[in-house]
Amino acid sequence: MNNSLTVQLACHAMATRFEFVLCGSDEVALRAAGEEAIREIRRIESKFSFYNPTSVISKLNARAGYESVRTDPETFHFIQQASLLSKETNGTFDPTIAPLMRAWGLIRNSDTPPDHKKIEEAKNLTGMSRVILDESDGSVRYETPGMQFDPGSLGKGYALDQVALLLKELGVEHALVHGGTSSVVAWGKPPGEHNEWKVAVELPEEVSFFEKEFQKTPTRVFALDNQSLSVSAIWGKTAEDNGKTVGHVIDPRSGKPVESALLAACITDSATTADAYSTAMLVMHSEAAAFADENQAITDYYIVLANGEILSSNSYISNYH
Repeated sequence: MNNSLTVQLACHAMATRFEFVLCGSDEVALRAAGEEAIREIRRIESKFSFYNPTSVISKLNARAGYESVRTDPETFHFIQQASLLSKETNGTFDPTIAPLMRAWGLIRNSDTPPDHKKIEEAKNLTGMSRVILDESDGSVRYETPGMQFDPGSLGKGYALDQVALLLKELGVEHALVHGGTSSVVAWGKPPGEHNEWKVAVELPEEVSFFEKEFQKTPTRVFALDNQSLSVSAIWGKTAEDNGKTVGHVIDPRSGKPVESALLAACITDSATTADAYSTAMLVMHSEAAAFADENQAITDYYIVLANGEILSSNSYISNYH
């Protein structure tokens, strides 16, 4: 890869920044492929947006609580994949938690304080197992009106998987693509002498609602070789609950924000799967290592608990403070 050209492109979609690093010998072809990939991301955003009232998902959410709704094959397969991933993670990954997110004031940038009465009500509107999928006609139905499917937890990973397929079909043999740095897919070789793409995962220097002050920021460098990496963390959006700041990742089992873990990252062959697993592992916190060790699809992982423990796939467990 010493003599290869590198083309970099970027776009804003799904409330984040997607960036492409494409390597090869033909700059024009690489740039054209990148533009096609951007169009694919925008297509997926338009179709699966939770916030766009004209999207396929929004129309489904408006009707599926009252009747079975036939969907197109792509949408049905996407929801079916989400259902399977939820089962694999024993419900710790659950894309039906939008009512809980709303009750906690975590939808978009809402400053609405948590309403605990609504939180209890929202728990009755949550559960991917209550989304009924009929393969015979490609229809979707929700057991209870008011349930909603939010593809946000999988959307970036799914978009990256589709973009990777498209770019490979267009002849791009070496590339790294990420969505907001939290979802990454890479194949081929990077420029220079390295055979793998290196991606660093670290905690921010200061997050005020951690259990304690940390003396340093731990960093884990992952090597990606035709693989996908996903990182889930509790910071970003926050809510105030009785004077306490809590993060935006909700445990669907309790209906409460995750507080026992700060970050979970994992590598699999699929960006969609990695997105679901990293979210689930964050919810599982101390039990996540056992889940990852027993899951053959996960080739590497890194979990930072709020008490200072680090759990890693190389059997490395330590405290970083």
